[in-house]
Amino acid sequence: QVQLVESGGGLVQAGDSLRLSCAVSGRTFSNYAMGWFRQGPGKEREFVAAISRSGGRTHYANSVKGRFTISRDNAKNTVLLQMNDLEPEDTAVYYCAGKEANGLEGLVLNDYNSWGQGTQVTVSS
Repeated sequence: QVQLVESGGGLVQAGDSLRLSCAVSGRTFSNYAMGWFRQGPGKEREFVAAISRSGGRTHYANSVKGRFTISRDNAKNTVLLQMNDLEPEDTAVYYCAGKEANGLEGLVLNDYNSWGQGTQVTVSS
């Protein structure tokens, strides 16, 4: 089983930026398609972004498109989420997720089977 540990959350003001990091260990990272999800107060967990095994393909929720960027460093076993122009609506616990995938360019948008513990992001107005 792969282990995922998120970091980088915090309290920021609207318009600020944060970069979340997810360190992955336990299995061959490059075999995993990765994603970020979030769960706001009183809300269900929702998809934020996904990236293929190679990093060549990405996909974003409409609510973050143009503001967030997902990337990965297969040499460092890390997936990042750069969040710019943050809004109070982005306040949530952010979770890193992974799933082994067959193709280098395939995206996983749901049905992840490995999850991190989450990191809190709070955006004040």
